[in-house]
Amino acid sequence: MGAAPSTPRGGARPAEVAEELIGMFVGEKSYPISSEFWKKLLELPHNFQWPQDRVDQACQIFLQNNYHTRHLAKILIHMVWSLQESLSTASGSPVHSKAINAAYISSVFLKYIIEYGKSGTFEELYLSLPEIDMEKDVLRTGQSIENFVMQGVLNFIGKSDARHSYALHHEVLNFVLVAMSTQLRSGPCPGPKDVQPFLDAAMYQDGDIVTSIVRRLLLNFIDRSHMSFNSQYTIHSNGNQSGVLQRVGSAAANIVLLPYYTFNYLVSSSGEGSRSPLADISLHVLLVLVHYRTGVVPDGSMVRNDAESADSESYLKQGSYFYDNPYSKALYNARDIEFDRADIEGNAPGESLVRLPFASLFDTFGLFLTDESAVLLLYSFVHGNFAFLEYMLVRTDLDILLLPILETLYNASKRTPNQIYMLLIILLILSQDSSFNVSIHKLILPSVPWYEERLVHHTSLGSLMVLVLIRTVKYNLSKLRDVYLHTNCLAILANMAPHVLRLSSYASQRLVSLFDMLSRKYTKLAELKNNKNLNVSTVQVGGGIIAEDMSTDLHIYAEFLRIVLEILNAILTYALPQNPEVVYAIMHRQEVFQPFKSHPRFHELLENVFTVLDFFNSRMDMQQMNGEWSVERVLSVIIINCRSWRGEGMKIFTQLRFTYEQESHPEEFFIPYVWRLILGHSFAFNTDAINLFPVDIPPIDISDGEHAA
Repeated sequence: MGAAPSTPRGGARPAEVAEELIGMFVGEKSYPISSEFWKKLLELPHNFQWPQDRVDQACQIFLQNNYHTRHLAKILIHMVWSLQESLSTASGSPVHSKAINAAYISSVFLKYIIEYGKSGTFEELYLSLPEIDMEKDVLRTGQSIENFVMQGVLNFIGKSDARHSYALHHEVLNFVLVAMSTQLRSGPCPGPKDVQPFLDAAMYQDGDIVTSIVRRLLLNFIDRSHMSFNSQYTIHSNGNQSGVLQRVGSAAANIVLLPYYTFNYLVSSSGEGSRSPLADISLHVLLVLVHYRTGVVPDGSMVRNDAESADSESYLKQGSYFYDNPYSKALYNARDIEFDRADIEGNAPGESLVRLPFASLFDTFGLFLTDESAVLLLYSFVHGNFAFLEYMLVRTDLDILLLPILETLYNASKRTPNQIYMLLIILLILSQDSSFNVSIHKLILPSVPWYEERLVHHTSLGSLMVLVLIRTVKYNLSKLRDVYLHTNCLAILANMAPHVLRLSSYASQRLVSLFDMLSRKYTKLAELKNNKNLNVSTVQVGGGIIAEDMSTDLHIYAEFLRIVLEILNAILTYALPQNPEVVYAIMHRQEVFQPFKSHPRFHELLENVFTVLDFFNSRMDMQQMNGEWSVERVLSVIIINCRSWRGEGMKIFTQLRFTYEQESHPEEFFIPYVWRLILGHSFAFNTDAINLFPVDIPPIDISDGEHAA
């Protein structure tokens, strides 16, 4: 292959010409950037295909020869030139075809070098030009090739309308994803020796480019465009696509397998038919950009692999030494295009903000929260964008968003722990707002068909939320056993408690049964810990560890019990007259509280519970009753006496309030998490080359997460 002739043979068949051109590209001879060869390469026949082993062979030869030829740098430059030209030409033109080919071929060989290059600093990329090419003023003085490439690529994405250049747009986004996959070769924590040539170049782009690309990626996510079936582009998928591209030459009339993404569901008649490959890859690119963090030294320069300090790793752990990510800033500062026009004049001079239709974004989240990547984007908005959070909180139809969240939590066993965890954090952030806690109890749901344990109809969204959170606690207790997840569930319930309104009978019962379940677990642990008949040898050999774990568990369950009692206290103290079903549930199961009435850890929190029990028990005793008490009769007595309840004798506790605080080094969780999501979405990568996270364990691990504070 490397000995291919310098020019294609006259009269050769298209497949033979394509074979020779690819051979010239990967071979030993270096072609100047102005050579006619590049034009011919980018005009490869539309139906040219190679089997997997031929693609691998071509990539191996290219890796060996790129040091001398610098063909990777040259095709990247030609890609940018083609993209610049395509901005002013109609979709489907030969210019678009060339740009697609350039992006596609670049992705093939760039990805292979990233995967199989021996250098941890990606020296095999050889992103420089020979002197003869530098004389042609390809780059500005001092401009690197990676900066030139990312500027051109991002500028194209931000300025082009994906609806009019779908295939090219998707191909370019795939290139960006490939270029940023250098992160997979780095360790889980940003360090001074990490080299991310294209990602770092992306961080240095002008504010207008950053704003335009964040806006375009979000609009792609919202619009969810599909390939037009009236277009000259057609999509092929063989259903068993591997990580290396199957076809080297892409083209306009018969586009290749659009890298790493299969499109079988584009024409599906099932619910998957609403999926959009362009929206998916746009979301993944956005998540990588938004969650990237790079260390900087005190003078503001980027920390590179030539850092001399042996303590630089620990030095970077100081929170103040991280580069300010312009993409996360742009996302956090995004504003609603419908309601923010009056604020335009008040913006800082020269400030460019991302403006989006928040209503459409809200509705899109409601439709696609089964996608874990969409959950992560929603978290980014809720946590970082106050304008969007405020918009959500004033919506009167919160069920659009909350019902999919609650249904996902309900089906926790079918979801990854991290997806459950991120959804709980979103609910925790929302529950910090008192108006949210009030409004969810006023929104009545006619039915909840996915709730299977019991028929749930004409219940409030707040009652359903209580049911699902308690169910999540029980699931976590039996399966995941994650303390932070447990704490977040209880934290949300605690934030909701003072604002509970007409909690349903079933939700009230489950709340009391939650105390019962935790109390039995606590009692069992206490009995085991206090057992004086433990085997002596066991205590000596492993008992220290066992005893220590038991003491830790005992302390944890004690804290859980206290939180549940705080929840009950808040309802009884601030909302008892509006919650007769809670009173009924406590009275019906009052025996579960008796063992803890004198317990030094809990007696203070139980005083109010027994004050309520004494009040309503005495009112029951005063009733003249013939025959047995029915549920309806007991509840009617409770409702009547709720009206005369004045809270006399109740001890007022400071309201328990939980807030979410992100860890000081969120990149240690989010960067690996984002790439695990991408790899789970048909983006293949050489597993032996992945250093970002262990590949011999399940790809999602909640232990790296964040927790409520």
